[in-house]
Amino acid sequence: MGEQIKLFAHHIYKRIDWLLLIPILISCAFGLLLISSATASFGTSKLIIVQTGGIILGLIAALVLLTIEHENLARFSVPIYGLCILFLVATLIFGKEVMGNKNWIALGPINIQPSEFVKIGFILTFAKHLSSVREYINNMRALIPLGLHFAIIAGLVAMEGDLGTTLVFLFIFLVMLMAAGLHWGFFLGGGALVAAAAPFIFEHLDGYQQMRILAVYDPSLDPLGYGYHTIQSKIALGSGGLFGSGLYNGIQTQYGILPEKQTDFIFSVCGEELGFVGCLLIIALELAILFRLLYVARYAADHMGCFICIGLAAMLFIQAAENIGMCLGLLPVIGLTLPFFSYGGSSVLALCMSSGLAMSVNAARPKEFFFKDKK
Repeated sequence: MGEQIKLFAHHIYKRIDWLLLIPILISCAFGLLLISSATASFGTSKLIIVQTGGIILGLIAALVLLTIEHENLARFSVPIYGLCILFLVATLIFGKEVMGNKNWIALGPINIQPSEFVKIGFILTFAKHLSSVREYINNMRALIPLGLHFAIIAGLVAMEGDLGTTLVFLFIFLVMLMAAGLHWGFFLGGGALVAAAAPFIFEHLDGYQQMRILAVYDPSLDPLGYGYHTIQSKIALGSGGLFGSGLYNGIQTQYGILPEKQTDFIFSVCGEELGFVGCLLIIALELAILFRLLYVARYAADHMGCFICIGLAAMLFIQAAENIGMCLGLLPVIGLTLPFFSYGGSSVLALCMSSGLAMSVNAARPKEFFFKDKK
């Protein structure tokens, strides 16, 4: 029995992609430190406990996933897709509304955000779908089912009122289509259509949605409302200078002036307390994870593995870019957290799980691929 455990542990060790796992572990630890500072004034360690629990459970799930070949997981793509729909429908029926979005399910004292896990399910099932129609991707008999595959999931998320997560799914969908070889003409035509429709779409948005967009360009339009977040974020970032005021010493952070500081604006907390250097470290860690995912995609053993890693990279990129952009006042505040750094048990658990999926793809590479760069 002991020998079998040893062999299994050795099997797991061999399949771990340390170049992916190490920056993820550093990011999680750094994120815990920032959350600890952001919540110091709360007088409770509950959020740190939840975040730590999410990281631990996520890493355990990642170790389980990396032992399973991604091709074997993909065999269950239909039931996985069905579960994704079921989770989202259950959220719509039984969900708990938080800040206008009905995207949480309360399980006793814990709130779960199913859409975080649905992202992984969507990427896996869509990668499987793409790999099966790749040879005729530009044909409508491929594009219509692919569009439905996306539209059902995105439509349910949009019905929850979660515009930010809906846009994440849209970005993943488009990037994966691009990776599969969809002709650039479709993207050009779609972009032109969106640009032409933008004034009409804006006109029919709710007032608060319009103000969120306008506040990006001029926060003074509503300095105590939708512009408040952007103004305080900029003040926090600007006051940090090169090295910041030190952890637990930021005025905007510690006196509760900066809103949603442990979630949406954790990057601003870092800017105020650790300065420009701290912000650069966050960006460097996010880029290290992103480039490793792209590398694994480049040398994946099959198209499906490539599409999985491209989807995971797209998810990481859009969430990080949007979060940092809204903290800098360059993009609308739409409630997307910074991957691995912001507080969110569901988010960090799902992100750690996704690393296990990427490591499974990496472990399936033919051995000669590991030496390709040396030639």
